[in-house]
Amino acid sequence: VQLQASGGGLVQTGGSPRLSCAASGRTFSSYGMGWFRQAPGKEREFVAAIKWNDGNTYLSDSAKGRFTISRDNAKNTVYLEMNSLKPEDTAVYYCAESLTDTWKYDYWGQGTQVTVSS
Repeated sequence: VQLQASGGGLVQTGGSPRLSCAASGRTFSSYGMGWFRQAPGKEREFVAAIKWNDGNTYLSDSAKGRFTISRDNAKNTVYLEMNSLKPEDTAVYYCAESLTDTWKYDYWGQGTQVTVSS
């Protein structure tokens, strides 16, 4: 299974980029996908997750009200739409896939850098 994250880059404060994560090479069912981020000098933190079957979403407190996670089952792709970005949102954003409802992520993407300029 490969997860390909894209959509990062340099954005201005208040910008609204959309990240994508496409899953390929999977021949079995999966439970859900999540987004994490890791800022310089900080630990990786959970941002958002979504279940493939019913689209139920889960957001961190920092993401609520600004970020939206969605999925396109036909494309095996999950999106993270980010709004009102702040410099503190600067991080490498990773997508990950969980095969079961334990939300223990089994596969990780390579990450995409999001840099928010002030």
